[in-house]
Amino acid sequence: MRGLILCCLVALADLSLDPKKTYDYKYVGLVNFGRGLPNLAESGVRLSCKVKIFSASAQAFMLQVSDLAFEEFNGFPGKNAFHGAPKLAARISAQLAKPFMFEYAGGHVGNIQAPAGTSDAIVNIVRGILGFFQLTVKTTQRVYTVEELGLHGLCQSNYAVEENTESEMIITQVVDFSNCREKAELISGMAMAVPDQVAAEKGDSIVSTVKYAYTLKPTAAGGMITKAHALEQQHFSPFNVKGGSFKMQATAAIFHSVRDMYVKCPSSGRKELFFLGMTETAGAPTLGPMEPKGNIVYKFVHNQANLPILMQDLENPIPKLVELIKHLAQANIYQIDSATTEDVMKAIQLFRVVPFEGLDALWKQLSGNAEHRQWFLNLVVEVNDARILRFLEERFKAGDLGHTEAWQTLLLAFNHLQALPELVEMAKGFLTIPFSKSDPFVWHSVVLAYGSLVYKHCNYYTPCPVAAVQPLLDMAVDGLKRASEEDMVLALKALGNAGHLASIKTIMRFLPGVAANPVALPAHVQSAAVQSLRLIATRDPHSVQEIGMSLFLQRDIPAEVRMLAFVVIFQTKPPMALVSMLTSHLMEEKDLEVASFAYSYIKSLARSSTPDNRYLSTTCSVAVRILAPKFGRLSFHYSKAVSMDWFSDDLLMGTSMEFLMLQSQSNILPTEMMLKGKYFFIGRILQLLEFGIRPEGIKQMFGADIPGFRGDLSFNDLQAVLKAFQGWEKVPNDKPLLSFFARASGQEWFFVDLKKEFVQSLIKAFSPSAGKDSPVWEIIDNLKKGFVWHWTKPYLIAETRYFQATTLGLPIEISKYYQTVNGITANVKAAVNPPVMEHLGQLMTSEISLETDGFIGFTKDFWLFHGINTELFQCGTEFKSKSPVTVPWRFSAKVNIRDKKFELDFPPCKEPVELITLESNVYAVSRNIEDPAVAKMTPMMPVAMDNPATVKSEPQVVAPHLWHPAPKVCAESTVYGLGVCMESELRRAYYHEEYPLYYFLGYTHFALSIVPVQPIKPIEKIHVEVNAGPNTHPISARELLQTLRRLSKVNGVRDHVEAMKNLDSSSASSSTEDVQQTPRDIVTEVILESSPEAVFNVRVLAMSSSKPEGYDAAFYYTPEAHLENVQLIVSQTGEDANWKLCTDAVVHKTHALAKAHVRWGAECQSYEMSMKVATAYLPGSRPTLKAKLHWARVPEYMVEMGMR
Repeated sequence: MRGLILCCLVALADLSLDPKKTYDYKYVGLVNFGRGLPNLAESGVRLSCKVKIFSASAQAFMLQVSDLAFEEFNGFPGKNAFHGAPKLAARISAQLAKPFMFEYAGGHVGNIQAPAGTSDAIVNIVRGILGFFQLTVKTTQRVYTVEELGLHGLCQSNYAVEENTESEMIITQVVDFSNCREKAELISGMAMAVPDQVAAEKGDSIVSTVKYAYTLKPTAAGGMITKAHALEQQHFSPFNVKGGSFKMQATAAIFHSVRDMYVKCPSSGRKELFFLGMTETAGAPTLGPMEPKGNIVYKFVHNQANLPILMQDLENPIPKLVELIKHLAQANIYQIDSATTEDVMKAIQLFRVVPFEGLDALWKQLSGNAEHRQWFLNLVVEVNDARILRFLEERFKAGDLGHTEAWQTLLLAFNHLQALPELVEMAKGFLTIPFSKSDPFVWHSVVLAYGSLVYKHCNYYTPCPVAAVQPLLDMAVDGLKRASEEDMVLALKALGNAGHLASIKTIMRFLPGVAANPVALPAHVQSAAVQSLRLIATRDPHSVQEIGMSLFLQRDIPAEVRMLAFVVIFQTKPPMALVSMLTSHLMEEKDLEVASFAYSYIKSLARSSTPDNRYLSTTCSVAVRILAPKFGRLSFHYSKAVSMDWFSDDLLMGTSMEFLMLQSQSNILPTEMMLKGKYFFIGRILQLLEFGIRPEGIKQMFGADIPGFRGDLSFNDLQAVLKAFQGWEKVPNDKPLLSFFARASGQEWFFVDLKKEFVQSLIKAFSPSAGKDSPVWEIIDNLKKGFVWHWTKPYLIAETRYFQATTLGLPIEISKYYQTVNGITANVKAAVNPPVMEHLGQLMTSEISLETDGFIGFTKDFWLFHGINTELFQCGTEFKSKSPVTVPWRFSAKVNIRDKKFELDFPPCKEPVELITLESNVYAVSRNIEDPAVAKMTPMMPVAMDNPATVKSEPQVVAPHLWHPAPKVCAESTVYGLGVCMESELRRAYYHEEYPLYYFLGYTHFALSIVPVQPIKPIEKIHVEVNAGPNTHPISARELLQTLRRLSKVNGVRDHVEAMKNLDSSSASSSTEDVQQTPRDIVTEVILESSPEAVFNVRVLAMSSSKPEGYDAAFYYTPEAHLENVQLIVSQTGEDANWKLCTDAVVHKTHALAKAHVRWGAECQSYEMSMKVATAYLPGSRPTLKAKLHWARVPEYMVEMGMR
């Protein structure tokens, strides 16, 4: 037997097609997407045709397709069937009618040529057919491994050979997608997400396999494939595939006869090539013009306009865009219309097919209307190629954009631009356009956005050319020569965005003790230089470690520079040896600010659970044990680093947050504070938002101490701080009082320095002596006339796409789209009585009335697509969610500054208002370009699943679990005639092994709403009043005792009791009818003389024709030498209302003791509780906190909750 196998292998060594023969085949390709589970919807396509292969020369063959049919499936297996799409079939057939040419020898397909004008998508389908003939046959081995080209790239193939009973050889080929040197895949939109190899080892979200099975028969010419079958499967999950996944399946087969093709092929999905027969070749065909299309490897058609989540007719896009923009502007003119937000993606798709001349024509047509202009500029940034650069260049040169329009549009355009070499070169031109420097924010945006573009460019092109970053290097050197701090900081921030390795030497010139020719630079410039290494740390960790160590070990440089260098070192993920070296140096550190910061940072890393810190956390935990005895008890008055994180192996997701507070011994205020967050997902790390603040000038104002500041947050502390602020004018003009920066995805996109002249302009504008030349005066005039402001911002937050070839020659795509439409509308009209005539100070004695209505909110749409996406058709699984947030308002207000009185009047609630809504579902989708309006979207889970099918798996039968909760909870107030309701509905069908995927698959609805409720009495309006002026309240418990002692001396016990009965009457006054004082008169007199004034009083009343209903709250504060006494009294207002809440709190300053006493119910007598909290600290021990809670009388429901 073994000898027979070897003989057959020798005969098959020259696997080829006979030039004298013509081969006829029947080809059927099928692919489907779904869960592969019963009662869950799926989608798929089936393409069938006849294929003829004949010779053009000895090693060149022709492939011709005929009788093509295209069918779509969308529904439930076993219940629905495939439906033909004759229009699309005719469109594909038109491009496949002429023969294709390919080279073939030794079982391998060579160069492919197609008739002129054939689209790449059609050529890829031909590659899928030719993929059956791509295999390597070895003559001396039964099991072997070969690295070879195939449809999926240069990958490793594993072969096994055996013989059947008909003396035919069966060869099995398995392609290992995880071991491809050059894989046919494409990733876009992920340049800012750093790969994390350790996280990838925890699991994967995509698992793909492909298996070919060939049956070969020896012939005189070599070997002939009589049967072949290919099975490709891809499992995808937004999380770990171990917890359930979406499934793509396709198969392929060749059979010797038509009879075999119906009994041997699997029914779940297939790509099949059936061998029908072989005849003599009649003669060489006549060929038209041909175009080379490359080899067998799949070629991606990365058309940016080919969005996987929609399909529309893209012919004549300009009038469609004009109509769509006008419709969007009108529909969202007052508030966001959630029904139209998905049309934003339609507009983006149309923009991406508009030629440059069309963009200019659209601008001329739409820029005259403020709303249309705004929508146009917000959407045109998604063109993302050379057209948007040319368009913005014309706008900058013409100067017909406002400064705010310019920097916002350019920032988004550069951020979404494809990072191609020619586009980077075009973007350089904005650095030299005069308009770019006409405004500080525009200039900052141009420089920073260009740095971000270089970073993306370097992610795709390695090694990254120095020419890309050269303009930024020149800017930094020029700023250093001119000693311009602003230019140096801007250039360094841009170099930090770029993260280019060639910028290391330039950055070193700004660092103390590192530069070859050191220059004395301010600390904030050095800080910017250190932070500019943050992205280089992952690209060249060794160089950054050397620079960071050199900075950290210099004890004579600013502490903040050393601390930032310490952070940068750990961003390189240092090895244990380097961490040990840092630990030993920290043990000798004299600066407690640096020591405290470094220790807290290492301690945070030691507790980290994220994959990127998997090894580093172990090393840091050892360092913490060494450092803790010396630095573990340093207080929070020193510099600190605090971080929190979590990561789930099931979800392959996690988040982290980090807060850095850098201080110096010479200042009471922090030198710099930073807050940043990260998001971990499926093997990548994305830095979310990062904010930083640097109180440079303010820090200098306060110095090392604030006179009179004790740190107990009392009124005296506030006065001390305000007094220190009076010295702000002493800050030099060139030094900013405050600096702020913001980063997104690790890229700094905004920073601002608030200098003294800005503060001076604010003080001048708001000064009570400011006259009609003040901008505030102009605002008041506009408000009196009636002010209307509307702002809408559609924004594509994320567009990430992953493409991979399939054995059918169709591209499988996994994409995420996340967009938002934000909106604000405000209509305000004001009245000032008496009117302001001379200066703004008159507002202090006037009553200001406002009438306003408006809206603030947004709608976010999210799509996740897994399926086939071509320019001709789409099929797959789509997760779709919509989450609108709506906050409308309408009220009138009165403000009296002199009397410290504020009033608000709201209309009664008449209709439900949904504040927060979330809806999502998973669909099986099918679309084709010939009938885009009849796209099919079938919910994966049917609405009714009363009799779910079971999954039969020997030896047991598994049934799905059904879950359909629909709770609704409302909190209603009959006093105010409104309620707040929270409702949700989930529909799930899941199996035990599908955690956590089943949480998200199915219909989801959540809503938080304000709803009208039948009130106690008709409501005219809801009145809110805040009074911060003098007010009194019934005496406290201590005053009550003093009053009772006085009463006992005057009238005895009987009058005493009578006085207690009338004690709660706060409106009692001295009787004018009787000269003699009664006990009630005495009590009232004492109350009026001894009661403290309320800090503020709040009333919320439902106004009607009769007595108002509602609640009244008063807050009292009575400080003494060693006590802080706080009281809060809440009373129900209305007929027969006696419910009250009485709270007394006392803080003993000297004893670190706090007490609270709470009573509530009828006249504060029904229920009662008290609490006592004390702190203690003894030398040599840790601080302690003791709390005691005493319940005297509590409601039954609280008792039940406490017993659970």
